Amino acid sequence: MSYLWRKKSLSGLIAEADDTEKGLKRTLGAKSLVALGIGAIIGAGLFSITGGAAANNAGPAVTISFIIAAIACAFAGLCYAEFASMIPIAGSAYTYSYATMGEFIAWIIGWDLVLEYAVGAATVAISWSRYVVKFLGYYDIHLPASMTLSPFDSATLADGTVVSGMINFPAVFIVVLMSLLLVRGTQESATVNGIIVALKVTVVLVFIALGWGYINSDNYTPYIPDNTGEFGLFGWSGIVRAAGIIFFAYIGFDAVSTAAQEAKNPKRDMPIGILVSLAICTVLYILFAHVMTGVANYKDFQGADGIAPVAVAIDHMGEADANGVITPAYPWLNKGIILAILAGYASVIMVMLLGQSRVFFSMSKDGLLPKVFSDVHPKFKTPAKSNLLFMLFVSLFAAFVPARVVGEMTSIGTLLAFVLVCVGVMVLRKTQPDAPRSFKTPLVPLIPILGIVSCVLMMVSLPGDTWLRLLIWLAVGFLIYFGYSKKNSKLNG
Repeated sequence: MSYLWRKKSLSGLIAEADDTEKGLKRTLGAKSLVALGIGAIIGAGLFSITGGAAANNAGPAVTISFIIAAIACAFAGLCYAEFASMIPIAGSAYTYSYATMGEFIAWIIGWDLVLEYAVGAATVAISWSRYVVKFLGYYDIHLPASMTLSPFDSATLADGTVVSGMINFPAVFIVVLMSLLLVRGTQESATVNGIIVALKVTVVLVFIALGWGYINSDNYTPYIPDNTGEFGLFGWSGIVRAAGIIFFAYIGFDAVSTAAQEAKNPKRDMPIGILVSLAICTVLYILFAHVMTGVANYKDFQGADGIAPVAVAIDHMGEADANGVITPAYPWLNKGIILAILAGYASVIMVMLLGQSRVFFSMSKDGLLPKVFSDVHPKFKTPAKSNLLFMLFVSLFAAFVPARVVGEMTSIGTLLAFVLVCVGVMVLRKTQPDAPRSFKTPLVPLIPILGIVSCVLMMVSLPGDTWLRLLIWLAVGFLIYFGYSKKNSKLNG
């Protein structure tokens, strides 16, 4: 069983990264990597989760929850930054685990990352479809309900008729569009992502700037509502519970590390891309939450879902008449928010598909998966065949499976990856203390241990059926490893 723990050498990984003839094209600078991180982090979660966390758990102190969640992410982010600067190879946590804990753990994390990237991309595509239908409805363009839902979903029309879905066509459309863009080239994808990031960040800044003038300080009293007597319902326990909920608005920064082999100067730029994107999003999130709970009382967000919490806040941005009725000053802002959500989701899908293809690229180069996943297009220098295969897989998933089935699987898969990266930093500091590190995680082992503890606590808080699905998924992965991967591993000979 010794083959389970065989490792790839750091020198071999670095030599592989330097082989530009057979590898991916290095086109990404620090700015592109920061934009890539922001593109993956800011999705619709900011617009939809914040109101619910304030209304049900933390009140105005949801801003503190964002800070706590950011600190938990920072622990993992610092560990990712050290690895990304040391091992500038496509593959992220999979590659790091291969160098520190051996092939079997690397396989587990590589297989697990499918939950974060491919399944995550399909889930986001389904939500993108829902918002594009809403946005087109503003302009009296109505797509048939049967063409925007999976066969397992149904919708009630205005006349009361219940229509069953057939295929979620908009979800397929956005997956195909983003996949073809990735096939065309990483630089082109980064350019489009930069435009999308600029758009959604602009909308967030506009919301903050316009709303700041309508903040009512009375809405911040009490800033931390008294606990109701039950854990998680306001008070400090509510702040912690809200931090666990909104943590998932941050995930995605790790996708930057999957593009290490396409960075121009990975040793310098990878830590910048990971940590700066996380810092920028943290500041935006805190300001957004501060304005949102300032223009409207946190109780007003009760029962709101989708973009409704933000819509409630926008409706409070105006002057009240003698009867206390507020006339919104910026009714057009709701359309802008939906546009930002669509842009945000599109960039998240693109970065998730990029991350997935790069993880399988590395696993294929190592012999653990078929060669098709590591074939590089002679002109575009991208893993085009892998991109097309995942386009098919994710499209089918998005077209025919309801989002609720796998939403939490994405979260548990991501947290498991974070835990293993934190463990890996401590292992490599012990086994290879003199290895060159362009960036060092501070206060080792304290920072990695805090990262492990915070991520495990959030994993434990997830429902039991999510753990069951994870175990089933890993069991399928074990069958593939023992049936194919261990025999075909490049480390065999």
